Amino acid sequence: MIESLLLWVIGIITAPFFSAVILKVKAFFGGKKGPPIFINYYTLMKLLQKGSVYSTSTTFIFKLGPVISLGAALTALMFLPIFGHRPIFSFEGDIIFVLYLLGLGRFFTIAAAMDTASPFEGMGAAREAFFPIICEATMFMILILFYKLTGHLSLVNYFEGSHPVYLWDMAGTSMVFIVIALFIVLLTENSRVPVDDPATHLELTMIHEVMVLDHSGPDLAFIELGSFTKLFFYSTMISSLILPFQREGIFSPYSLLLGFLAIIVVYGCVGIMESIVARYKMDKVQKFILTSFALAFFATVITMEFIK
Repeated sequence: MIESLLLWVIGIITAPFFSAVILKVKAFFGGKKGPPIFINYYTLMKLLQKGSVYSTSTTFIFKLGPVISLGAALTALMFLPIFGHRPIFSFEGDIIFVLYLLGLGRFFTIAAAMDTASPFEGMGAAREAFFPIICEATMFMILILFYKLTGHLSLVNYFEGSHPVYLWDMAGTSMVFIVIALFIVLLTENSRVPVDDPATHLELTMIHEVMVLDHSGPDLAFIELGSFTKLFFYSTMISSLILPFQREGIFSPYSLLLGFLAIIVVYGCVGIMESIVARYKMDKVQKFILTSFALAFFATVITMEFIK
């Protein structure tokens, strides 16, 4: 339990650092030096030292949004094996609980945006409510495949220890489709290019960023930390699949080093994606996200036929 708690804390602390890796990769492709690697920590500390400003048109929902979105992300991370080690909590069916827990955080983020009575934030909230629907279909298709392979509905049985190796042995090269599908889900759920551009300041093209325009101070810090944690959550799942090895223990430098390198690879791929691909038009985004469902569907069908 102590190891699990320590890894959970390490995950939260290092999540802003890994997000800065994306900025460094984008700066490299742009021929720039880029911001300091600890820029996200500076930003969080600066926001926590400021006060929050609330519009007269907002209610308590606006204040609940950042707290619940952060709490949902932190709680979801408690159920995920980090670097292949057993999480803090685990029970049969926890994967469904985690998916809807993340959905709860998204719901309150959308509700907080709608509570501002701003047409721009309402537009971003509508997009945020629409695109993740396809991601949910993809995640449940992947869940069907993993359940068929393991007979369990628990993150521990998918990502702990040598379980990812078992998934590769059973599914074979079909797992490549699953990794790509999860990567598309990562880009969509975290509003990254080509679904959204977190660096833009044009309200008509934003999704997530436009929903948090009215947040400030600690509220904005909670939203940012929740975003970093959510990105770390999905990146850890993908890194467990691209580097499926048996972890020996938390105090093994070799195990921790490989785990960090695998996550950096995922974040680096996000940075490369944002550097070489432009943000899609809104009518093209749903087609891009549907690709993840198609990949997960074909992987499931192919694997089921292979098992037969």
